[in-house]
Amino acid sequence: MPPEARGAFGSRLDLATRYVEWLAGQGALRGLIGPREVPRLWDRHVLNSAAFGGLVPVGSTVCDVGSGAGLPGLVLALARPDLTVTLVEPLLRRTTFLTEVVDDLGLSPQVEVVRGRADALHGRRTFDVVTSRAVAPLGRLLGWSMPLVSPSGMLLAIKGERAEEEVAESESIWGGELPTVRPEVVEVAAVGGGAPTYVVRVAWADPSRVSWPLAPAPRRTGADRTSARKRRRSR
Repeated sequence: MPPEARGAFGSRLDLATRYVEWLAGQGALRGLIGPREVPRLWDRHVLNSAAFGGLVPVGSTVCDVGSGAGLPGLVLALARPDLTVTLVEPLLRRTTFLTEVVDDLGLSPQVEVVRGRADALHGRRTFDVVTSRAVAPLGRLLGWSMPLVSPSGMLLAIKGERAEEEVAESESIWGGELPTVRPEVVEVAAVGGGAPTYVVRVAWADPSRVSWPLAPAPRRTGADRTSARKRRRSR
């Protein structure tokens, strides 16, 4: 356990340590964590997931899409007791693991595990913040996640160094099909001084017009698209 973990989890450090033990034990045994990842669970996975917690407003409701082994949703719940977190995961073996961990760590009712696809919740529930980590390319992720974002909420997706390229490649979604602002890439310093975390942050363009089903954004003209390309080249 690196010394920086205490600063990330405070009084819940013991719970975070038990969670890492779950990942290294049953998580690896059940195929949720690769064997090669076990020696670097703290640095590469847990502290990486905790690093962007500062972007989540106090007291938020959070939905973690494609939660897998609980990264980053379960880590956020451990680091931030003020958050209410829903872990959404379609695979039974993963939701079974998550439920067992939540029960063992005594995180209910702060943390809820929901088995299902994100789109099954469309029109039924919304959240202040919707998170994800290495779930899908940004274009697909926006379609799955933005309908879960409340009118004044936001999407926070942990991405790699190609984050800006993914934003550009998904322009037909955020610039046409979904009425959002242009996704913003935020570089978050790693806990302990390692490689930074790149987070794509997306909000609705006009919260007053967000409803279900979503109305598509106005189609942009050729001049609008040319102007957007010029802005990107000038950065």
